[in-house]
Parts: sequence; C-alpha cells; structure tokens
Amino acid sequence: MSADCSFSSVLEASQQGWMSSGGEDTLLSLALPLDGIDPLHALPVLADQASFQMLMDGAPGLCLAAAGSCQQLELAGARRFELAQRFTDLSLNRLVDTRAISPAQARPRVLLRFRFFEQVGEHHHGAMHPPAVEAVLPRWQLTRQGRRGWLRLNGVVNSAAEARELAEQLWLKCEQLQADLPFITSSRSPTQLANGNPDLWKQRYSRAVERGIELVNGGELHKLVLAVRHTIDLDNRFNPLPLLQRLRRQQAGSCRFQWQREADDVFFGASPERLLSLRGGWLRSDALAGTAGEGDDGMQLLRSDKDRREHELVVDTLTNQLRQMGLTPCRRRQPQLARHGQLTHLHTPITAEVQGRSALSLAEQLHPTPAVAGLPRREAMAWLRTLEPFERGCYAAPIGWIDSAGDAELRVAIRCGHARGRHLDLTAGAGLVRGSIAERERQEVELKLAVLADQLKLQTSERNRSIV
Repeated sequence: MSADCSFSSVLEASQQGWMSSGGEDTLLSLALPLDGIDPLHALPVLADQASFQMLMDGAPGLCLAAAGSCQQLELAGARRFELAQRFTDLSLNRLVDTRAISPAQARPRVLLRFRFFEQVGEHHHGAMHPPAVEAVLPRWQLTRQGRRGWLRLNGVVNSAAEARELAEQLWLKCEQLQADLPFITSSRSPTQLANGNPDLWKQRYSRAVERGIELVNGGELHKLVLAVRHTIDLDNRFNPLPLLQRLRRQQAGSCRFQWQREADDVFFGASPERLLSLRGGWLRSDALAGTAGEGDDGMQLLRSDKDRREHELVVDTLTNQLRQMGLTPCRRRQPQLARHGQLTHLHTPITAEVQGRSALSLAEQLHPTPAVAGLPRREAMAWLRTLEPFERGCYAAPIGWIDSAGDAELRVAIRCGHARGRHLDLTAGAGLVRGSIAERERQEVELKLAVLADQLKLQTSERNRSIV
C-alpha cells in the first residue's frame, strides 16, 4: 500500500463523498492502491462468503477479480443490450467516486455476462438457464496491471456513520489481503471425474453436421457453426481457479474468465476471441476462424482454401457490420497466425473509431459473430435451434466489463466449461462452409473437446455418463 494512504485519509474521503451527495441512498465508491496482490490468487479471500464472484485475467494485461453485488440487473428479451447499457450508465453515473483521479485500471466497472440466445428454446423450457443478460456493479473489485494494483469497495450509504463503516470495511479487507498474501494459494486435492461415452455425441453430431453441410453446399447458408456438449459427472464440486492459473502459463494470449452466480453454478474458460475492446473511443475486434491442432505450425492452415474462405467470411461480416453503423473499420490484408495452447487459428484484428457509440450498441451489432453462429445470421441461428440438441446457455456469448469512462472489454465465451453442482459441461464447435468434410469437422470438435479435457488434469474413474 502506498505510504501516503492512511485510514484517516480513507475516512475523510468517505465523509466528503457522503456530504457531497446531499441525500440518502448514496452509492459511494472508495478505493485504495494495493500493490503486490494477484487477483486470481486472492479471489477466495476477496469474496469470503459472497455468492457472486467474477474473474477476468488478461495478464500480462489487466487482471480483475470481483465479489458480491452492490447493484444488479437480470433480464431477457430483445432489448437486453440497450437495457444493460442503460443500467450500466445509470449505475456508474450515480456512483460517488472518492478517487475520481486514478489510473484507468482502478476505475469502477459494471460486469456483464450474456446468454447466446435472447430466449430459451421451446424444447428447453423448465430447465434452469442463466438470464439473457446479467449486469453487476460488484461490492468488491480488485485489479492489477503490471505491478500496480487497486482495491475498491462500492456500497449504498444513508448516513455519515454508514460512510465511516464502509471506510472501515475497505481498510480491514486491505489488511486481510496483505496478511493472507503468503498463504493465498489455489492448490487443492484433485476432483474425481467419470468418463463419458463419446459415441452418443458423435452419432448426434454426425447427423447434424451432414445436414449442415447440405445447407451450405446447397447455398441456403454460407456458414454454420455447430457445437457439441460433453457432460461429465464430478465426485465433488469443481474449483476452476487452479485450471485458470495453469492456463495463464499455457495460453498467455487468451483471457481467462470465471463467472460464479453461486457456489454450485460456475462458468469458466480461456477465450482467445475478443468481441470488442473499447479504449479512448477506439474499437478493436478479433476475427478468429480456422483451426489447426498440435504439431501443425500453421503453414498448412494458411494454405487451406477452406479455412481461408471461412476466415474471410468472418472478417467481411465484422467489417460490414461496423460500416452499417457508420464507422470506418481498418483491417490487415492477410490473416496472422494466433497460437493458444495446443490450437492455432487464423486471426485478423479489426479497428475503428467509434464516434461516441456505446460499448453495448456495438456489441449488439457484432454478436453473434460468424465464427460462432454462421451466415446469414438469422437463418443460421434458426438452424442452430433445430440441429443442436442442447441449450447453448452462455457458450459463445459476450462476457466482460464496462468502466466509468465508457471503456470496455467483451470476450466471446468459448473454450469454456459450466459446472453445476456435480455436473460439468464442456462445449466446442466447428464451422461448416462449402466444401467442408464431415469427418474433418468431427475431428476438429473432438480435438477441441480433448484439449479442454486435458487442461482439466483431473483424475478419472470408470463410471459412464451420456454426452449430448
């Protein structure tokens, strides 16, 4: 902690913030510099007993951990992006930030997680599904970029005494994190897993992929991205933090994430795909399509007509969608190779000046990208409902944050798992275009599932469970 920060200064800031608001229900935000704490490791201490927990680890960029809910929104429907942006703006504009002059990484943030589809499919009603959008102004926020860190506490106060109590809570949490630093660890005993029988998903996927190839070869669709789901039984509750710590080393170019609604409902993964980053009025989006496995240096991928066509469909669609909003996107003429762990992808970054447009109006225009749905978008979405025998949930949907300056980071939630109680769902997909070969697409999906399963590095037992 910086030498110029003392409890008296935090207390004084809380009282001044309370008095400046001039009313009840003041949404007060207090912050302290706190260097030397890794948010990924510190999340359990930060959260304590809080049900809601969130992590976005872009280290060596920004790493963010958050816990508890100060304000939140959950809803479904066609206006979910618009209403989530309104909630974000209202929450952050209402906030009385006692450290208004602070680095960008220290800014308060609203956290967001979307479901892939606006509505749950008619065949999946009655089951438990995440809301179409969740937006949370967290109670606790711990950020680190480089060696600099910040701890922030948001709370509603109605008196000078409650403002003082908020200052005390921030100071005590800061001391707790520093005291527990030598003991913060993500190690634990391995979870036992039951092997699933892959034959069922292969049979279902084979039927779906044959129909999908008929649709693209017949010209009804230009592209369709079909996914499969692998469900595994657990012998005890799954903790993803050790996995995310390993992936930080193995997949430094990805963004590790975790969204925990409650102890028995945790969505996690390591996304290589940026839906959008917004910094100082400039947008960056990633076109990511075309996949090669371990042992392929990417040269074959660059020479593959099928993969290059699939990739160019994604690039053209993203740039056209931005042009439809009146923007002038810039792109590289040729794709690059991006390696994420054992997989290599074709990658083209796209940039544009956003001219005052909000993060979620841009996200609504871009989601879902052709890399995770298909083209034309509406028709592809309808066929996904027909051909995929499961509800996608938050797979391939946006997840991320918007800060008080309007900057944002939204990732596409792929390479992910969803643990509910003692069940773990792994989901992966492959893109079908004209000329796709069913066996190759099945192999790509199988490779992606195998990479996910291998990353878990958990012991397995011999029971079987079906895979859909």
